[in-house]
Amino acid sequence: MASLSGIDESLQYPVARRDESVVDDYHGVKIVDPYRWLEDPDAEEVKDFVQKQVELTDSVLKNCDVRDKLREKITKLFDSPRYDAPFKRGNKYFYFHNTGLQPQSVLYVQDSLDAKAKVLLDPNTLSDDGTAALIKVSVSEDAKYLAYALSYSGSDWATIKLMRIEDQIVEADALSWVCFCFSHSFGYFFHLTISLLNVPTYKLFLYLRGIFFFFYLFSLVKSTIYSFWSVVSQFKFSSIAWTHDSKGFFYSRYPAPKEGKDMDAGTETDSNLYHEFYYHFLGTKQSEDILCWKDPEHPKYIFSGHVTEDGQYLVMCIEENCDPVNKVYYCDLSALPEGLEGFKKRDGLLPFVKLIDGFDAQYEVIANDDTVFTFLTNKDAPKYKIIRVDLKEPNDWFEVIPEAERDVLESATAVNLNQMIVSYLSDVKYVLQIRDLKNGSLLHQLPIEIGSVNAISARREDSVVFISFTSFLIPGIVYQCNLKTETPEMKIFRETIIPGFDRSEFHVHQVFVPSKDGSTKIPMFIVSKKNIKLDGSHPCLLYGYGGFNISVTPSFSVSRTILMRHLGAVFCIANIRGGGEYGEEWHKGGALAKKQNCFDDFISASEYLISAGYTQSRKLCIEGGSNGGLLVGACINQ
Repeated sequence: MASLSGIDESLQYPVARRDESVVDDYHGVKIVDPYRWLEDPDAEEVKDFVQKQVELTDSVLKNCDVRDKLREKITKLFDSPRYDAPFKRGNKYFYFHNTGLQPQSVLYVQDSLDAKAKVLLDPNTLSDDGTAALIKVSVSEDAKYLAYALSYSGSDWATIKLMRIEDQIVEADALSWVCFCFSHSFGYFFHLTISLLNVPTYKLFLYLRGIFFFFYLFSLVKSTIYSFWSVVSQFKFSSIAWTHDSKGFFYSRYPAPKEGKDMDAGTETDSNLYHEFYYHFLGTKQSEDILCWKDPEHPKYIFSGHVTEDGQYLVMCIEENCDPVNKVYYCDLSALPEGLEGFKKRDGLLPFVKLIDGFDAQYEVIANDDTVFTFLTNKDAPKYKIIRVDLKEPNDWFEVIPEAERDVLESATAVNLNQMIVSYLSDVKYVLQIRDLKNGSLLHQLPIEIGSVNAISARREDSVVFISFTSFLIPGIVYQCNLKTETPEMKIFRETIIPGFDRSEFHVHQVFVPSKDGSTKIPMFIVSKKNIKLDGSHPCLLYGYGGFNISVTPSFSVSRTILMRHLGAVFCIANIRGGGEYGEEWHKGGALAKKQNCFDDFISASEYLISAGYTQSRKLCIEGGSNGGLLVGACINQ
């Protein structure tokens, strides 16, 4: 801390020019947008502004004489083996593994859980300059083929390539101009960290976050180069869904840019229009792909699809924006007279049936028994429920699990033939239950600590389930649960162990803070070393998001552990309105005309931390990523 005393001078930020001439007229209301010019990343003035921001950050970081020590600590904590939950296709198991400091995790394959695993795809070897990133994989039903998507130089656009799994031969297929939509948590690290009143504390956090951000960018940069017979392009906001005959897969993409437009797209800020849904046959050119669906009358629609586990139905979801609503169409693949091959010979879209043709709610398929489909939905249930319908009688819907009074039904996964694992969010803490798929009755409660369930890996035919878990003090655990036993147990299958990290040194506490309106309680997690004195002496980092119905749940962070362990900081997450922590009502309570509630909630959380003695205003830093950057900016100005 003493090493910072020589750099207390005010930071000289580059001046952002205001252009008062840019005015929009919204229904007679004039809105000035003086910084519209910053929306063009290719403009020389914008490049110059960004470069000056970089130079400012570098000027601060170079004066930190503990930077090398921080780098050493962060590197040591990162350098621990990590595993994702395995998934099964055909008679093989697949999983991602990172030995510690690998920029990207490596995909492994094994013939059984006890068999020796071998590397299937190492994205760290796919480009010499580290500009290729592996962003999605999909294995065919017979485990003979791997489809994987690569993004280059941080672009949203991706290219799908194909590999033969047995001999790891990369085919010639390559599908371009595809784009996968990253979740908002992906943008979590692109943050805005600001100190309130105290410059030295801000600089302390800036040093640490700058070093961590270097490691984060490094982890994104490395990746992949292979060539595969089928290359899919114009790939944006897409899924990869194999048909069960493994002859090909469904995907969606945008039309290729017209001649004369920038073909190295990915940094553009204009919206993409006219999404289309395709089927690609292995070993053919992308230009020969079957156009399965398009809707030129609605250019903003986004299409994604999946094939049901019985292989009979193609279910397509249609979305228009980030709202939790979608349409649902389906196509009976078994009813196509000549199969998908028949559409090679003639024009025309697939004969989809419109089961849900309005944006009234969100519908997610859990399972189907022939024509009887089970859905997770928020239809008349802001905290979600499970319903069932027979496609033969599409107007008759039956409730399987009703909406809970307070807890949010986050997910449901069909397992063990006629069961499902449901995941609830209860006061921002996960609850796992095993229920009967037919009638929804509770069979077992699975014990887990306060934390987050990142993945439930299983299919309906599987009796062994893998559950990926993390928390503020648990870097990562993959649990194995055998549902054939009388009382299923959560056994540790793999665990991330960080040498020198002792979770018993820390304490996690949840409080409920009254917001400005007096009637709303805002949940907030407070993480710190044990037995700290509440005398206002601690640096404090408060994080918030509050948008897009996204819940911010407990997770492990190397950088925050460094803050708490070596710098005596307190880390907090305020689960403000606008997120999904209490369902759609909580989301709408911080959206649009009620957006001010987000800022009021966050300010109330800050005031609590000061009044309770955790910190003081000059030691308090607030942070938000993506939508949370708006939150931080608004709170500073207010």
